[in-house]
Amino acid sequence: MIELIAGWSAYREQLEALEPDEALDHLLDEVTLCAPILRPGKLLGIGLNYADHVAEAALPAPTDQVWFMMPPSAVNGPRDPIQMPKVSLSLDYEAELAFVIGRRCRHVSRERAHEVIFGYCAANDVSVRDWQLRTSQVILGKSFDSHAPFGPWIVTTDELNDPHCLGIRCFVNGEKRQDSNTRELIHNCFDQVEHLSKVMTLEPGDVIFSGTPAGVGFGFKPPRWLAIGDVVRVEIDNIGFLENRVAAEPEVPYGT
Repeated sequence: MIELIAGWSAYREQLEALEPDEALDHLLDEVTLCAPILRPGKLLGIGLNYADHVAEAALPAPTDQVWFMMPPSAVNGPRDPIQMPKVSLSLDYEAELAFVIGRRCRHVSRERAHEVIFGYCAANDVSVRDWQLRTSQVILGKSFDSHAPFGPWIVTTDELNDPHCLGIRCFVNGEKRQDSNTRELIHNCFDQVEHLSKVMTLEPGDVIFSGTPAGVGFGFKPPRWLAIGDVVRVEIDNIGFLENRVAAEPEVPYGT
């Protein structure tokens, strides 16, 4: 997929010329959708990027963009199980818009940032809150295996005129927990590209999680953590949905 993204300008015309083959059509339940990019070179997330989420976290509004990185081993498919860690029960959900970089770039202006984005996905920045909050560095709480599902596919920018007017929702066992719109982002996707590209070269296939609105589990009093068997559904208008069930972390022999 990364090769396809990097060579999109050359491949696109060929792909659009292909005749649809009805024999290849399948119902969603007949297939397993993998994450659109299995091993992103970079997987980044921004924190505290909706004002209502900042308020529910009872934290001061950050004066700068707050970033963390996640390992590729956190990547998960749009309908695959989310693992309940053996070392924590403080498992939380975060519905997010994710975007995929399409061109190698550095020092991109906000005005031109749309030119380097390949497309958009729905995402769930699953968080292990006690590990996230035990130190000033949140990365471990965001890095557990299976805790970065995204998809269900990449909607390319030509199919999505404005990424900053999309309804975003999260349901747990059918109960709506989050309901917002990407227009409420403090730093929108283009701001994020400008900021990150001042620091690092962004490359085709890099995936960026753009932040979550209010309604996460730890915002309730008492917190409403996820439990084994819970089904978390993240929906974003004009993109699609993820639906992941929480399952026990599997037994993995040491050294495998």
